[in-house]
Amino acid sequence: MRQKEGPEKLIRSHLIDMKPYAYVAPLEAATDESGLSVDRIIKLDGNENPYGCSPKVKKALAEYPYYHIYPDSEQRELRQALQSYVGAPAESIIAGSGSDELIDFVMRLFIDPGDRVINCVPTFGMYQFSTDAWGGKTVTIPRDASFGIDIAEVKKAAGQRAKVIFIASPNNPSGNVTPKEDILQLLDLPMVVVLDEAYYEFSQKTLVPLVREHDNLIVLRTFSKWAGLAGLRVGYGVFPDKIAAHLLRIKPPYNVNAAAQVAALESLKDLGYLQSTVKSIVAERQRLFEKLAGFRKLKPRPSEANFILCSVIDHDAQSIYEDLKRQGILIRYFNTPLLKNYIRISVGKPEHTDTLVAALNDILLK
Repeated sequence: MRQKEGPEKLIRSHLIDMKPYAYVAPLEAATDESGLSVDRIIKLDGNENPYGCSPKVKKALAEYPYYHIYPDSEQRELRQALQSYVGAPAESIIAGSGSDELIDFVMRLFIDPGDRVINCVPTFGMYQFSTDAWGGKTVTIPRDASFGIDIAEVKKAAGQRAKVIFIASPNNPSGNVTPKEDILQLLDLPMVVVLDEAYYEFSQKTLVPLVREHDNLIVLRTFSKWAGLAGLRVGYGVFPDKIAAHLLRIKPPYNVNAAAQVAALESLKDLGYLQSTVKSIVAERQRLFEKLAGFRKLKPRPSEANFILCSVIDHDAQSIYEDLKRQGILIRYFNTPLLKNYIRISVGKPEHTDTLVAALNDILLK
């Protein structure tokens, strides 16, 4: 009698060897490795808001009485509130469980197995991850020495029947904004342009108004960075009307949970507080840049996000990362062909900068 084959034989073939997403380690792992308590960890690796969410969010979450009831699947109240904040009609706005889910929705809507997706690297890893998960084919186009988009190469790839291009602006991990003129050139190509403005609040540069004029432009944003809601997972996108209508039909019901919707709504009611924390982060970004530039072995890049990318000179980026981690200071390091010996540091509070700089003095000047 033939032995029954295991269910792993039924897994879609393109997923068998797919690489998992390289997410940042949780605080619990950092405490285990450093031996420090959670309150002593300085987390500068996830581009989160160190000031946390609005106090009104915490109060509203504690008092919300309907967690036992499904949330509004059509997100009516949240989309209406976002209309005023974003300056786009509520009908064109759709929320997701973080902007990551919206990236996945775009793939679900447009990508058949084998379809081409343009990815301008180095950039946010979810674009490659979601392309792989949906069986698409990534067309990788390196950015130039200033981390700008190579428009000529993108045009070539678009001519080879690419369906979608993702552009993070400000870009993660480099922190630079893609000029409007470049995006307008991309919008003339026969493909969907997804502009990821996850760090918009720190740059104050947006192309949301262009969505009304271009039926192939999608703009994504998130509450994770500026509003301190990374743990609740809520993002949103501004879509051309016809694309929005299709997305509402294919998205899962109740995809943004009740707590996330409450938190997002309260955040939009407390813009004064949140904008003050953004202002503090932007000010500290400049101070951090100046401190990092004072080290001969570090070359920081100007940033319009809430992090700074540094190339490491005559030292090893991984060893800096490991030395800092042992002291309970978490950053990111990169050692890829396009990011050879780099570190990325999220902007924290002034006291976080001071502790980091003191530690770097010991590491780099010893």
